[in-house]
Amino acid sequence: MEIISILGSTGSIGCSALDVIKLHPDKFKVFALSGHKNTSLLFKQTLEFNPSYVVVKDENSQSELSILFKEKNLKTEILIGEEGHKYIAGNNDVTLVLAAITGSAGLISTMEAAKKGKKILLANKESMVMAGNLLSKECEENNGLIIPVDSEHNAIFQVIHDNKNIKEINKLILTASGGPFRSSSLKELKNVSVEDALNHPNWTMGKKVTIDSATMMNKGLEVIEAAFLFKIDYRKIEVLIHPQSIIHSLVEFIDGSSLSQLGTPDMKVPIAYALSYPKRVSSGISGIDLSKSNDLQFHLPDLKKFSCLKLAYECLEHGGSYPIEINAANEIAVNAFLENKIKFLQISELIKTALNNSKNESFNTIEEILLIDQRARKKAEELLKEFKIA
Repeated sequence: MEIISILGSTGSIGCSALDVIKLHPDKFKVFALSGHKNTSLLFKQTLEFNPSYVVVKDENSQSELSILFKEKNLKTEILIGEEGHKYIAGNNDVTLVLAAITGSAGLISTMEAAKKGKKILLANKESMVMAGNLLSKECEENNGLIIPVDSEHNAIFQVIHDNKNIKEINKLILTASGGPFRSSSLKELKNVSVEDALNHPNWTMGKKVTIDSATMMNKGLEVIEAAFLFKIDYRKIEVLIHPQSIIHSLVEFIDGSSLSQLGTPDMKVPIAYALSYPKRVSSGISGIDLSKSNDLQFHLPDLKKFSCLKLAYECLEHGGSYPIEINAANEIAVNAFLENKIKFLQISELIKTALNNSKNESFNTIEEILLIDQRARKKAEELLKEFKIA
């Protein structure tokens, strides 16, 4: 039986993972959950899965949960913050760690899991964007394993997980839905609302990831993630808009063959694969009826409209600390948009301005990465003060 800690259990990925897990009580045991400030949902999850530990953001959340736990006579221990996340990620009893904390906040706990040689189900792409080489090195040195949960990277992993010769790969093609604005003109994007941007046509995700999908920064971060995760030159990674979200990326080999993974656009499918690898279990989701999916479309992204994607490629070209910088600036910009401090198109403008004010730095440790991230956030916040809603 696999013993799992879920970092970010109250988010969309965490909830989907628990839906899959409860289909297989003989295969998975939940050791720990974490839920930031969503104590009501975390309480419900604790009642259902009876973990040994839960982790919350602060003492107020801990106090709220303690009262609820006492009423139900729950023995689950409540931990707080970063140290709590590190504990449940690295605990000796744990065999699987689902890293699903959104943004850079998930980096330290993911790195702890790598140091302890865990099988990491990586849904937190920002960890790989910020510290890809370091994270991969820790996993290799400690006999750990990273299995991507993002549907695109999961698809590629399914194709090449046992292919050790990267030279046989001609290119990787990441598919993208195009988000809610794939058919909109650049002019039409000037006045879109937060509600418009959160209305994704295919996927149900958290707010930050949904906005990233609307700007296509999500795909930009996935390009960076793929370069580090699969150790492949970024110039061999392409993006193709596929509105139906049926084909979840392709691998083109040097002999002209292309292999892909197809699936219903539901995150339970890649989550089930990651949970059970190298075997397979039911995700609870039906397969595709291709007789009803006969209008699969593909086209190249418009880099003028989706300039965030172009910025991500430029960061890979520059290398060094630029992937850390773009991730930090993006998190500040997306949060500002969600708070109606800037317009939609100003997200990419703020990121570009922040990158233009950056200097490329080298780093060798997680502490240096976090310092660069901290400085980049401060810089982006200072630049934000100069922005006016256009």
